[in-house]
Amino acid sequence: MKPKKQNKEIRFFSDSSKVLQEQTIHPDKNGIFDLSFLVPTGDLAKDKDHWKTLFSQDATLIDREFTGGKGRLHCCAFFFDGMVKSDIIYDSIIRPIVTCVRGEWFCASDVCSEILFAADAKTESDPAKLTESLLSGDTLLFIDGFREAIIVSSKGFPQRSVEEPGGETALLGPREGFTESLLMNVAMLRRKLKTPDLKIVSRTFGSRSNTKAFLCYLDSLIDPSVLDELQRRLDKVCIDGVLDVNYLLEIIGDGKYTLFRTIGTTEKPDSVAAKLLEGRIALILDGTPVVLTVPYLFVENFQSQDDYYLNYFFASIGRLIRHFSFFLTISIPAIYVALVAFHKEMISSKLALSIAIARDGVPFPLVVECVLMLAIFEILREASTRMPNNVGQTIGIVGALVVGQAAVEAKFVSAPMLIVVAFAGITGLMSPKLKAPIIACRFSLIFLVSFFGFYGYLFGILFLWMYLLSLRSFGVSYTAYMGALGEQKQKDIYVRAPWWYMRTRPDLLSENAIRQHGKRKEEKM
Repeated sequence: MKPKKQNKEIRFFSDSSKVLQEQTIHPDKNGIFDLSFLVPTGDLAKDKDHWKTLFSQDATLIDREFTGGKGRLHCCAFFFDGMVKSDIIYDSIIRPIVTCVRGEWFCASDVCSEILFAADAKTESDPAKLTESLLSGDTLLFIDGFREAIIVSSKGFPQRSVEEPGGETALLGPREGFTESLLMNVAMLRRKLKTPDLKIVSRTFGSRSNTKAFLCYLDSLIDPSVLDELQRRLDKVCIDGVLDVNYLLEIIGDGKYTLFRTIGTTEKPDSVAAKLLEGRIALILDGTPVVLTVPYLFVENFQSQDDYYLNYFFASIGRLIRHFSFFLTISIPAIYVALVAFHKEMISSKLALSIAIARDGVPFPLVVECVLMLAIFEILREASTRMPNNVGQTIGIVGALVVGQAAVEAKFVSAPMLIVVAFAGITGLMSPKLKAPIIACRFSLIFLVSFFGFYGYLFGILFLWMYLLSLRSFGVSYTAYMGALGEQKQKDIYVRAPWWYMRTRPDLLSENAIRQHGKRKEEKM
């Protein structure tokens, strides 16, 4: 026999009219409870029973009763163990009330303003706001005879210290990165942009997780249509829990089935501040160090924050190498297969003879050999990424040296193929933000050249460029400025121009395009 399904419900007792009546609260389909019974009644015993019943299966809820004001203030403080700072509760709530000698109080706001030492304390009677504050790490103070509760800010849950992000290490410039604390992340961003023009709008996502988030932007620089579009998409988010920004990224992004991200991600406050100064919008989510930025352009995949902290000449060389590396990593395997299998006349006789000798004895066709080696490379890279740092480095070295050399000596693969795959893999590491698109493009081009030769490669590159041209990010063309004419439009695309030359912002992102006025005055010799 199948066990009966137990209905999850909350039971509490109401003794109105001196009669105990059992009432049952059922959550709706989204798991939301009717909290109207939690409105403070002024009866401390009844309010205490209601809140203890709501969290009857939660052993971390602490209720602390105490008396002050010459015995006339009967109080009870509710808080969750592990989410508060105990010294704040004692020094700012309990001790001031217990040592108070005044005996007459008219309302909770008087207690809040005249007794409590807390930096942030306010009265509230809305049960939804009271519940949200309690679950966020605040302390609820109920006083017998008052129909309002006092919310005291006492957050103190453990959090990670500020560190440099492992995936965005910097050669120069700031080394700090975002943490999982929402307020700390906003504080780091506020320290970068000390202006009242910085707007921070609160949002909540997840019917069960109730995850807090902040939309951050510079009001005078953003495009209002982009902000309206972002707000519209966020309003449509209907999910029970949001634990990371990728939940929102997949829901609100353009081209939901595309491998190219149309929303930017970063863990560095200086990167977010720089994007806000260009007219973009940032979404900071509680519980994750990753921040979303919109709109996001294709050229941003090849930009690094180091480009703006190094000399513009060396930064430009590095950016050109990243652009060229993306082209090489998706093209080298396909071009090699096309030349060796279909167009031998396009390579020199000595090179063709050398490749033929190296492939002598290899049991696999050229295409199978290429796909097999690329798959093994991706397996080794994924294994080294998932393993601990010390073990991951060992796996990478063993995979690259021992396995590769043994495979060539055993005639499972040829040496030229190993060189081609290794070079394609190394150049792919230059664009970590395009990891998934690189893998998909690489295998797609190999598939095309296996049937159509070099013509398949040209057709694939043409289709890829047309596809990128069709993508948009919140109304902005994904490939904006890549083919634009004009010095100011190309100043930060393929190269990084000197700061005195970048006088304007991207005009597609902000109507306030002027970044700095005037030109650099050359020093007289």
